[in-house]
Amino acid sequence: MALKKKSGGGGGANWMDTYGDMVTLLLCFFVLLYSMSTIDSAKWEALVMSFNPMAKQTTTETPEGGEGPSADADEGGVMEAQAEIDEDIEELFQAIQAYIQQTDQQSTITASKDGGKIYISFGDTVFFDGESSYLRPEATPVLEAVSGMLDTASNSISEVRVLGHTAQGNPKRPNRVQTDRSLSSERATNVVIFIQEHSIISPVKLISEGIGQWRPVATNDTAEGRAQNRRVEMIISGRDLQMEAEGVTTYYTTTYTTTQ
Repeated sequence: MALKKKSGGGGGANWMDTYGDMVTLLLCFFVLLYSMSTIDSAKWEALVMSFNPMAKQTTTETPEGGEGPSADADEGGVMEAQAEIDEDIEELFQAIQAYIQQTDQQSTITASKDGGKIYISFGDTVFFDGESSYLRPEATPVLEAVSGMLDTASNSISEVRVLGHTAQGNPKRPNRVQTDRSLSSERATNVVIFIQEHSIISPVKLISEGIGQWRPVATNDTAEGRAQNRRVEMIISGRDLQMEAEGVTTYYTTTYTTTQ
């Protein structure tokens, strides 16, 4: 007896069409939800760290010149403003040098300029008598002239730092600490007080420091050397617009980041 062949059905895989449509709809649904959602950066960072504890957060830096022509224009404006500041500081330095020569005080006042800073050193007898922190009458015209010159460049100045120095009176024995520090600090402070009272420069830019005997420029073994060590120094710093734009202000040897 011959066996009959079973006829094969052609619709056995039709269920996959329905399944594929459902998966597509679910994908569209989740894409729609994602497009309307916001990512919490803290939660995202926590999720990433849970998978990779060694992961480090990085930021993308904008190339120099920024993006687009407007950024280049801003950079050009900053460079132009910085050039004007540098010119003001140079003119201030030239004015100080001219004053020293006109008043014939080359032996007691010296000035130099380096890296956007002006360094002025006033000899021991320009402002004070020995062992005294009271300004001598002869100090008034000098400080008035300095205050006036600072006024002309006040907007271009970042800081005026005044440092008081003493000499070691006995080469074999250091000065008494309290007297040494107090005298140098009071001298620097009195110079700053005079400038603040006679100049339009912002008081926030005026700093006084007492160094004492610890930064000599000559030997303390001779009277001449001790006279050179007893001095008041003034450091005038010009503004740095690039540092200011980054929120960083540099004063003398101290650098800190400003809080925005």
